Amino acid sequence: MVSAPANEHYFLGIDGGGSKCRASLAEAEGCVLGSALAGPANPLHGLEQTLHSIESAACRALEDAGLPPSALARLVVGAGLAGVNLPSLYKAIRDWPHPFASLYLTTDLRVACLGAHQRDDGAVIVTGTGSCGYVRTDGTDLLVGGHGFPCGDQGSGAWMGLEAIKAVLLASDALGPPTALTESLAEQLQARGVAIVERMAGRASSEYAKLAPLVFSAAESGDSVALRIVEDGASYISEMARKLLAYGPVALALIGGMAERLTPWLASDIAAQLTPPKGPPEEGALLFARQQHALV
Repeated sequence: MVSAPANEHYFLGIDGGGSKCRASLAEAEGCVLGSALAGPANPLHGLEQTLHSIESAACRALEDAGLPPSALARLVVGAGLAGVNLPSLYKAIRDWPHPFASLYLTTDLRVACLGAHQRDDGAVIVTGTGSCGYVRTDGTDLLVGGHGFPCGDQGSGAWMGLEAIKAVLLASDALGPPTALTESLAEQLQARGVAIVERMAGRASSEYAKLAPLVFSAAESGDSVALRIVEDGASYISEMARKLLAYGPVALALIGGMAERLTPWLASDIAAQLTPPKGPPEEGALLFARQQHALV
């Protein structure tokens, strides 16, 4: 079992999004001791679930490191969460009586950028369950998109899933072109026509995002409806990238569960300017925790 002086802190980096919450635990000197995965952590889609996921990820990371649950009180936590760009949600989590030594809160974009470039300056576009862009230059940051599902997040997995459902429903009423998505969605959802509406009613964005691979597969097979969805999403992400690049960041990275599959569909000039991320968002969250703790 890992041990440390009773007055020594451990650092925990949290990256929370619509599908999952990732955690990375490190000692004061920087050595990573453990990692963990928990449930969704986007407060826009459930504040209580988010708080539960953060605490659960912390406990699992401690267990992975061989540390007792009591070490929660010694954690300096840097948490980058989707949704906290909305002031009311930021305040709700900031006011949470958490079990940690301290909790420093920022957006998932900030920690993603820190992880990707290992420095404050840079730009990143996250394309996963949701989509959002972020750039930080000379200590000033700008957030682009990130309006949440279903109001925004174009080019994201959830958006693609919703667009696929809309297209299939139009086709089922003979008001839209036929599409191979009809059969692939029917197989995955075990529903057709109006039954799809009943099946997806009230579902989280992460459930819609599970349909995105079907859209890519259909597009890659030449289905015109799926092609339109993927091309529209990629066009939006390309325009977002142009806006971020206009601020002159040192580098731009595309990350998230959709990044690899979406990159070939981006405008060629944008794809050529992408830089592979140096580290994951939870690593950026660890760096954020250290930065903020050093300021106290």
